[in-house]
Amino acid sequence: MEEMNQGIQYMQEGKYQEAAQYFNDVIEQSPDDPVGYINFGNLLVHINDFDRAIRFFQKAIALDETAATAYYGLANLYFEQEDYAKAQRYYQKAVHYGLEEADVFFMLGLSFQQENHDKLALPYFQRAKEIQPDDEVILFQYGLSLAQTKQLSLAKETFEQVLAINESHSDAHYNLGVAFLFEENIEQALYHLNEAINLEPEHTLALSLKGQVEEIVQQKEE
Repeated sequence: MEEMNQGIQYMQEGKYQEAAQYFNDVIEQSPDDPVGYINFGNLLVHINDFDRAIRFFQKAIALDETAATAYYGLANLYFEQEDYAKAQRYYQKAVHYGLEEADVFFMLGLSFQQENHDKLALPYFQRAKEIQPDDEVILFQYGLSLAQTKQLSLAKETFEQVLAINESHSDAHYNLGVAFLFEENIEQALYHLNEAINLEPEHTLALSLKGQVEEIVQQKEE
């Protein structure tokens, strides 16, 4: 539908008023089609009009209770509001009704990670990685989840994959430094901490850890 595509394009360009007009036209033309309500709901989430967005998503679900993207939209809304338990519930409903995109698994992993449920987050990040194996954002979060569940060898391998995609990823260098430090490989730990600082001179975590490591090394040499 031309109006729908034009509305989505306007939304992606940040022209929310124009997008709203097109989505409204779609709803008037096809009031029993949930897609128009879902896109209008997504638009309202973008402008933080959460109360109205909920009503549009709920209308879409009332028209089609299997509308996976309506549940995904609701999940994103609750994630934005930091209500991670509700976000998880609706992401899982989206998956249940057939949404198999990397984003839904990634966001589900993030929602568990935000509550420090790293073991629960891990399989969702892994699934997102399987779908989009070269996405550096997904890979990095997967690496963090591996590190937080003490799977250091896999975490290191994953952070190295991030750096193969983007050698300027300072946080990947920092976390590799931490992993090598756990293995007591001081040389490699300092190398990656220095790389993180070279890329981001105000990287406070890397600066602090580097200082601690150098102090320990100096004490051993005395």
